Amino acid sequence: MLPLSARWLPSIKSLWRLPVIRYHGRGFSTSATAFAINASHSFPEIRLRDYQEECIQSVLSSLKYGHKRLGISLATGAGKTVIFTQLIDRITPSSDEAKQTLILAHRRELVEQAARHCTAAYPNKTTEIEMGNMHASGTADITIASIQSINSGDRISKFDPSRFKLVLVDEAHHIVAPGYLRILEHFGLDDKNDDSPALVGVSATFSRTDGLRLGAAIDQIVYHKDYVDMIGDKWLSDVVFTTVESTADISKVGSGSNGDFQTRELSRVVNTEQVNEITVRSWLAKASGRKSTLVFCVDLAHVAGLTETFRKHGIDARFVTGDTPNIERSEILYAFKRQEFPVLINCGVFTEGTDIPNIDCIVLARPTRSRNLLIQMIGRGMRLHAGKTDCHIIDMVSSLAIGIVTTPTLFGLDPSELVQEASVDDMRRLKDKREIIGSKPESRSARNITFVDYESVFDLIADTSGEKHIRSISQHAWVQVGPNKWILSGPNGTYIRLEKKDASGENEGKFVASEIRALPSGVSKSPYAAPRKLLEASTLIDAVHGCDKYASEKYPRLLISKYQSWRRGPPTDGQLKFLNKLRGEDDKLEATDITKGKAADMITKLRHGARGHFATLDANRRRKERQQSMVQEREKAMHLRERVSIGPLSA
Repeated sequence: MLPLSARWLPSIKSLWRLPVIRYHGRGFSTSATAFAINASHSFPEIRLRDYQEECIQSVLSSLKYGHKRLGISLATGAGKTVIFTQLIDRITPSSDEAKQTLILAHRRELVEQAARHCTAAYPNKTTEIEMGNMHASGTADITIASIQSINSGDRISKFDPSRFKLVLVDEAHHIVAPGYLRILEHFGLDDKNDDSPALVGVSATFSRTDGLRLGAAIDQIVYHKDYVDMIGDKWLSDVVFTTVESTADISKVGSGSNGDFQTRELSRVVNTEQVNEITVRSWLAKASGRKSTLVFCVDLAHVAGLTETFRKHGIDARFVTGDTPNIERSEILYAFKRQEFPVLINCGVFTEGTDIPNIDCIVLARPTRSRNLLIQMIGRGMRLHAGKTDCHIIDMVSSLAIGIVTTPTLFGLDPSELVQEASVDDMRRLKDKREIIGSKPESRSARNITFVDYESVFDLIADTSGEKHIRSISQHAWVQVGPNKWILSGPNGTYIRLEKKDASGENEGKFVASEIRALPSGVSKSPYAAPRKLLEASTLIDAVHGCDKYASEKYPRLLISKYQSWRRGPPTDGQLKFLNKLRGEDDKLEATDITKGKAADMITKLRHGARGHFATLDANRRRKERQQSMVQEREKAMHLRERVSIGPLSA
């Protein structure tokens, strides 16, 4: 029987297997498939990169000042696992008992990767795994746990919080999911607590797609290193980008619960013979000489369709999905790492916890609204590797729907920007060029500023252009009531208000959502309770989906869904009476003029400041017209001064 502290290392072929540790009262048994380390084996000294040491010092400094729940934001390939394993010895125990470390991850690959790093970095410490049928003792120096397994039954009870100095969370953008929060509560980390262990979460994408606030678990980000900076510093591979119009029309694809495109609908649009043919021909034209291409698809059907198309063109393309058996998956990955075949196709498998440094081409065959997902996908090709000069990112840009993100958007460019093998520096220069062109005067025939003119407040409330954007990313009947301000009406006068804060104050540039509850008559002088903050988010998409999730749980679908049949019916007499009170005798609305839903939206706008908004717009329009006139006069005078002619000069 191997000792409990047996170490797990890759076999010669990298097809190693972890030991199965089973609990038997006070004893443990370990399967004979484990690899034991010879006591005389010497581990190579880990030499930290300068930014890795800088990151560790940032964590230690923050802990010194009493902060407990910290986040580290590092690009994929930056060596996140190396950093957090090095933290284990650097963080001093808060007491003589608190010497243990717990590492949490949500995928098998991440658990296994952490186990390899910990056993290599700390050969004299006991390292155990809590995952599936592998049961840790709860007393090891280092325990790496699968989030699903440690939450199963009472498996967490054997971990005494008072004996732990550190809890590390990999891919920590998941940390506000219920499973993580239960573990944090067990260790006293559900809130700021002086007696709790230190918490350090590491991620390349510290944001959520569902609008939930990471602040519920992480108090502050103490270090950030962007992938663009790391490419410039040569810590990551150079990247070249090519965008290709795929002809897929995703304008009518709905949104899923996570805010991204609905998978089944997206697959129907993207997984066609024509689009798959364009994808493969683009790869043949731009990257057929690449040795290791990773392709991201929408779903299993898309994987099958694209694999078949590659093979039809004589390309040895293989695939891995969530249904691929572990042994077969390991064999395929091993062959891919040895560059035995050029194209590996997947869907949702290799976005996280994947270490395949030889990847030198990424094909983004699936459109996305998620900046996080986009960064995770292209990050798979950014690791350095011997003989690899750069990674070619081929982005199949579909006909654009509002909210889509593409590789150009990561550099502040329009998502429809088409580029050919552009480097990071090329993308930066293109962005600068676009900004300069955008600020230069256009040709004189097109110099006049154009406005959306509203002749009256009624034209303003009848304009639905403001709703097109938000309703393209939501299934609910949001109404825009002002610049960067939206309302979702609930029952009995209660509503959700979503607004973008201006560039001042503590919520600078954030989207903040609040619920304003209507009070019963006679309860208070005010008809409404004080606003209750629901969430804040960095992007409109995240904020909307966070609000939608809350509204779908609290409000009747009949009231908030934009697809309800009542919205297409005729307006009520009460709606017409309310709207016509403000209209002239010759301009009354009739039941055939608008629908019930349109009338409800117009009333919402009036109740939330449309008249004041119209006055502001009108004043702004007049001011801009005066400014335009002054600019034209100055330019006219400048042109006169620049004209050269024979004759006396004016004084």
